[in-house]
Amino acid sequence: MPKLKSHSGAKKRFTKTASGKWKHRKAGRSHLLAGGSKKTEREMRIKGVLQKESPEGRAIAKHLPNK
Repeated sequence: MPKLKSHSGAKKRFTKTASGKWKHRKAGRSHLLAGGSKKTEREMRIKGVLQKESPEGRAIAKHLPNK
């Protein structure tokens, strides 16, 4: 069996926590932020977390086999 390569885009966007969940940056934080509410600003500061058992978490695990 050859070595499995990690997906380059996923490497840059996701990190694995100690408990096996996937941490990521939330979308919509780059520009056009002046019109948003204060609640949205607060919620966007917090990093997003995906459960490892969720369909998205399993898909990321396939993209990053070496993590």
